[in-house]
Amino acid sequence: MIDIDFVRKQFPALERDFIFMDNAGGSQVLSKVAERISGYLLHHNVQLGASYKVSEEAGKKLKYATSRIAELVNASRDEEVVIGSSTTMLMRLLSLSIGKQWKKGDEVIVTNTDHEANVSPWTDLKEKGIGVKIWKVNPETLQLEISDLRKLMNSRTKLVAVTHASNVLGTINPIKKIAKEVHKAGALICVDGVAYAPHRKVDVQELDVDFYTFSWYKTYGPHLAVMYGKYNKLVKLDSLNHYFIGKKDVPYKLQPGNFNFELTYSTLGIIEYYEELYNHHSNSNPVSFSEKLNKTFEIIATHEEKLASALLDYLNEIPEIRIIGHSEADSSKRVPTISFVHSKMKSDAIVEKVDDHRIGIRFGDFYAKKLISDLQLEEKNGVVRVSLVHYNTEEEVKKLIKVFQQIF
Repeated sequence: MIDIDFVRKQFPALERDFIFMDNAGGSQVLSKVAERISGYLLHHNVQLGASYKVSEEAGKKLKYATSRIAELVNASRDEEVVIGSSTTMLMRLLSLSIGKQWKKGDEVIVTNTDHEANVSPWTDLKEKGIGVKIWKVNPETLQLEISDLRKLMNSRTKLVAVTHASNVLGTINPIKKIAKEVHKAGALICVDGVAYAPHRKVDVQELDVDFYTFSWYKTYGPHLAVMYGKYNKLVKLDSLNHYFIGKKDVPYKLQPGNFNFELTYSTLGIIEYYEELYNHHSNSNPVSFSEKLNKTFEIIATHEEKLASALLDYLNEIPEIRIIGHSEADSSKRVPTISFVHSKMKSDAIVEKVDDHRIGIRFGDFYAKKLISDLQLEEKNGVVRVSLVHYNTEEEVKKLIKVFQQIF
């Protein structure tokens, strides 16, 4: 059982008389993160690389933060961590760099379930003659079928872009299996982990992905993002930095203007929180950081499944409501990002009625425009999305259900 009181004390915003259920759009921030930001700005706000002491101290702090990020995602070396302003920007930089090396007739594959952050950077390469194929979700099961992917790949396929968890469907895709198929075809895989990382442990070596990106502001931190890339793949990329920054300058060649120092340093607060969550819930002997993460995310997943189950059980009882995604709360199949439509009401009308009750949910396409279009949900103004995380409570879910009962 998660100690929900302990969890909520770490997030100052939760003291407000408001229920946050738009967490897939942006989670609340840990107090530790805010403290790290202010601490860095107040005491180490200098340029790096100078010989004086404060600059040297700042450099060590940021090097340590980067090493912990690498540890968090299980990168093989610190240089595999690329910091950027957003997942959208990092994907764009990656496509600009790698696209320079592709030739007319080469192909990329994107899905119709992804946020545009992992679609537009690749489809825009059509301008230089790159072919684009779309791996479409099965309209009946709302799942991506690997057999369909196999049919799309060939000797010209350079990269497959796919989400780890859909920010609309909530479905967890079998990335390890997909990566194996992609590599068998001689291509690279680029994964958007934005909707997955707040809920489950990310292990890039276990997944065997080439590139993996997520945003810290969806994982209880600042408006910042990180991209993992296999070192041997990053080294081959063209530099997007100044002319004197060469291919071997990894990751700096993909960080034009450098990364944000104070926000990068603040991510330590997230990593420390995961460790404290483990320590608070465990009396076992000292274990490795990886084992702590396993237990921490097991605690998170178990609690989130309870939350999702309560909401889905209610929604499934209403004939007019259709769940867009898995209708069961099984944490091995989905994250607690729950979308639905009502046969008689438009999605915006439902959300606007909820707003008055100081509960934040949302409607729309959530930049997964191809999915909403292909499912013919535009006339509903998209879906209603309730996106939960582990700091939400069963009482909050019950309050939302009571509000829905008044609406439906």
